[in-house]
Amino acid sequence: MPSANPADDIAAGVDIAALLERGRAMSTPELRAAVDRLASPMNTVAAYHFGWIDAEGRPADGDGGKAVRPALALLSAEAAGAGPETGVPGAVAVELVHNFSLLHDDLMDGDEQRRHRDTVWKVHGPAQAILVGDALFALANEVLLELGTVEAGRATRRLTAATRKLIDGQAQDISYEYRERVTVEECLEMEGNKTGALLACAVSIGAVLGGADDRTADTLEAYGYHLGLAFQAVDDLLGIWGDPEATGKQTWSDLRQRKKSLPVVAALAAGGPASTRLASLLAADAKSHDLDAFSEEEFAMRAALIEEAGGREWTSQEARRQHAIALDALDGVDMPELVRAQLTALADFVVVRKR
Repeated sequence: MPSANPADDIAAGVDIAALLERGRAMSTPELRAAVDRLASPMNTVAAYHFGWIDAEGRPADGDGGKAVRPALALLSAEAAGAGPETGVPGAVAVELVHNFSLLHDDLMDGDEQRRHRDTVWKVHGPAQAILVGDALFALANEVLLELGTVEAGRATRRLTAATRKLIDGQAQDISYEYRERVTVEECLEMEGNKTGALLACAVSIGAVLGGADDRTADTLEAYGYHLGLAFQAVDDLLGIWGDPEATGKQTWSDLRQRKKSLPVVAALAAGGPASTRLASLLAADAKSHDLDAFSEEEFAMRAALIEEAGGREWTSQEARRQHAIALDALDGVDMPELVRAQLTALADFVVVRKR
């Protein structure tokens, strides 16, 4: 039976793997060219991070991530009536900023694994992780500004604003780790900055490069922002209950890092015996900087308390709520129905992904 929205029917037939691969295939050559501009050894360190070479410098076919942002940037251009190639510089710029944040976040969070490999700071040292991250951010702006158009200037302003919000979000995330209590509203604000802002930029930057007006770009950003919140809610679930084989991270990774992610915050706000017990444990943690002695059973017990208090279910529902808001925003943009369906399908993919 057909749905009330024709885009939903078309979206059901969208090949998400092909859509993501298109974004990766069209942006990777330009991404590689940008990274090649870096001085040695930063170019090889960046190449390792992107999965193009292994730790010994040999060519590799590593996992380069989901490529959601490049796919969105190309669709953004098409939403404005331009060809997907118009969005490629935007896709590259957003990927450079995203990976700048990953390099720094891995170091700040002490993450030793990303995409099933040792992180850059673990292999090449903290100094290189910082330097290469800084260089990728500079490259992102260079890639856009060298286009030399009015649209490129507008796109760069949106990218730098999104980057500032992303950094705000990381600062908030770190500051929350040693606080006993964080409200749900504070957590959503942090995740909107840390994840929503750059996804919002990704889904507007191609349209801006294609000549879209600010109203169109802002409406697309609303879709991307709420998609980012849905994305992060799912990420928070995976950060506690995700399969390490799929996520490439340790079991209970967010609990190991004291993250006040949505499931934790929602569980603490819920009240009841499990919530009270969890709050007591986290209050004790706030007075100590050493979780290394914790057993796997301790982390499993905390995850069980979060689930018993309702944090897991609340976060799942929040992911679906943000997904619905994102799709509603698409109604405010006049775009080809196929592009609308592809954006719908990508949003669906975000809330059902396993990694």
